[in-house]
Amino acid sequence: MRKLLAFTGVLFIPLAGITQNEQKNDSINEAKKTEILKEIVLSSNILGSKFEVKNRTGSAYYLSPQDLQQFGYTDANKILRAVPGVNVFEEDGFGLRPNISLRGTSPERSSKITLMEDGVLIAPAPYSAPAAYYFPTMGRIEAIEVLKGSSQVQYGPFTTGGAINMVSKSIPRDFSGDVRFSYGNYNSRSTEATLGDSGKNFGFVTQYYNYNSDGFKSLDTGGNTGFDKSDYLGKFRLNTNHDTKVFQSLTFKIQYSEETSNETYLGLTQEDFDNDPYRRYIASSADQMNTEHWQFQLDHLIKPLQNVSLRTTAYHNKFSRNWYKLNDVNLGETISIGNILADPLTYNNEYQALLGITNTAEDVFGIKANNRSYDSKGIQTVANINFGNRLYQNLEIGVRYHEDSEDRFQWKDKFAIQNGEMIRTTVAQKGSDSNRITSAEAIAAHALYKVVFNGLTLTPGVRYETITLTRNDYGKEDPTRLGTDLTIKENNVNVWIPGIGANYKFNNALSLFGGVHKGFAPPGTTEGSDSEESINLELGSRFNFNGLRGELVGFYNDYDNLLGSDLAASGGTGSLDQFNAGQATVKGIELLLNYDLLQASSGKLKLPITLSYTFTDAQFQSDFDSEVGIFGEVNSGDEIPYIAKNQFNVTAALENSNFNVSLSGRYTDALRTEAGSGSIPDEFKIGSNFIVDMSAKYFYSERVTIFSNINNLFDSKYEVARLPAGLRPGAPFMVNAGIGYSF
Repeated sequence: MRKLLAFTGVLFIPLAGITQNEQKNDSINEAKKTEILKEIVLSSNILGSKFEVKNRTGSAYYLSPQDLQQFGYTDANKILRAVPGVNVFEEDGFGLRPNISLRGTSPERSSKITLMEDGVLIAPAPYSAPAAYYFPTMGRIEAIEVLKGSSQVQYGPFTTGGAINMVSKSIPRDFSGDVRFSYGNYNSRSTEATLGDSGKNFGFVTQYYNYNSDGFKSLDTGGNTGFDKSDYLGKFRLNTNHDTKVFQSLTFKIQYSEETSNETYLGLTQEDFDNDPYRRYIASSADQMNTEHWQFQLDHLIKPLQNVSLRTTAYHNKFSRNWYKLNDVNLGETISIGNILADPLTYNNEYQALLGITNTAEDVFGIKANNRSYDSKGIQTVANINFGNRLYQNLEIGVRYHEDSEDRFQWKDKFAIQNGEMIRTTVAQKGSDSNRITSAEAIAAHALYKVVFNGLTLTPGVRYETITLTRNDYGKEDPTRLGTDLTIKENNVNVWIPGIGANYKFNNALSLFGGVHKGFAPPGTTEGSDSEESINLELGSRFNFNGLRGELVGFYNDYDNLLGSDLAASGGTGSLDQFNAGQATVKGIELLLNYDLLQASSGKLKLPITLSYTFTDAQFQSDFDSEVGIFGEVNSGDEIPYIAKNQFNVTAALENSNFNVSLSGRYTDALRTEAGSGSIPDEFKIGSNFIVDMSAKYFYSERVTIFSNINNLFDSKYEVARLPAGLRPGAPFMVNAGIGYSF
């Protein structure tokens, strides 16, 4: 805590010596306008608009409320595929637990990117257990901000690929609300209700969102394979008069969500997938995940001077989950479900047991209760100061004190199949499979200086992280945690993360930007595990010629040490231990184009086209052998798995004031499921796919909208992963229709 007080003291030093200055020239006023966007009381955006994006010195992308509403996606995978530089691989077809990569980072459970909601870390335990088994429900999110390159030096702890900030429903300026309901095949339903208002000194918003489905997969014996997820949100703001000398606001946010999903890690063999990709074996019929998430946030903003703002946020996130799912089969020897499905001929008896055609003996199936609770809390302060006479200058200084933990208290029950049903035959002692607490204490600070002069913007910055990681393992024989078999591991990290970005605006139609910064990801508690470190470069251009708007970026990430993780989600044991994977390079190109084909016409119709393309070349530069996870035996020059080389997304919309019809097509190149080079063997391959979605909206009146969305318009059958165990399908043809009423 003394460290925290010392950092906080340093934070306030610059405020004393800086006074207000009058900005006079055009470049100063434009830059000032950009900064003002960050200070809007009603939102928690980092970017705030597409205007802010085009003026940054690093690559960034802003998905506005209109962008998110275009196709009504509730799946983060589908939403983010349109963003250049983003790689994802699907798992459940609904996006309940996305696997997201930014510029070639490992996509497993989105564990190598900084995830935030309203500017606050939102992964269950961002430092000690960053695998994102909790992910904000996309249906309740208002906007999404993606920061890459030197754009995200301010945000950590993961600075290699980038950061994603999800913006929850903002407090409206006036009394307003909306109600939306949709229904689709597989008995899929979504319901949303929002109400909010702002007065002179008070504002609020409340939101309810529910999304549920019976699921598109079919158990051999029948049954629900879907989910039911509900979210509740409340924000309440008190503020002084806007014309007061020292403006202040205090906003309290509370969010709660709960989920029950009948989801499994058990996929299919290649032969069974080819026959019916939506099949589920009987042995997965007892699998179910139950989660609960609380978020509390208190945000204080003060503007002691016109050119100075100070925002302080205290936060506390609590997440609990128990994923009760099939882990292994024992017919004399325990075999993991991943090994069975990868080689059903060698493990034919175990494979036949999964099918449940005949009764089995007792205790054949091990179903693990992956019972974990997470705690994440902290306080962060960011000071923003504008100053300068001849030059517009801005200084941002931030500090954060953070604690998080993951408490594992797991057990493995034993089951048999009798008459086509999973029957529990042995109830295990709770805590007998995994019984440990992993925790982290971290202090982070950053400073970012911005100067604008005659079209040139420079943003040098630096970040500092000091982290203590601890694991207390009580062993499998001490469920009451007396400490009779306690082992303790600890790892300490101190790191400086510098970066600099530049943007030169030739004119209103053309600008050039670039930057270099240090990439970092914290290690685990495993002895000998180093931090992940890299040097990252980018160079790009933004342009607008005759209505053709776009961005072209090249990037190069040079890893001195890449970290791998032992995740059950990636076919490992689930220990979450991290291991050194040595040197690697990731390079690529990102392209974004926007054009309205009817811009020259005098009619009211518009036909905007958006194209995004990403090329990613990710390779190991060291030899090593990994016995867990997705890497396998690696030789220098091997490609990093689960990163598609080529991706593109094209969207076209025909619209006017009465209707909107949109089509979206996304292509994903074939990718590897294990490291390798040359042609991809079939057993380690996910084939390419091209999926088309469609949406239509009719604006019946100013208040009423009728809409319909179709995902996978041509009902393509395609594979998305061989993780966690066996082949998994993408979602089939899905259609929904609904109505929205706003006031």
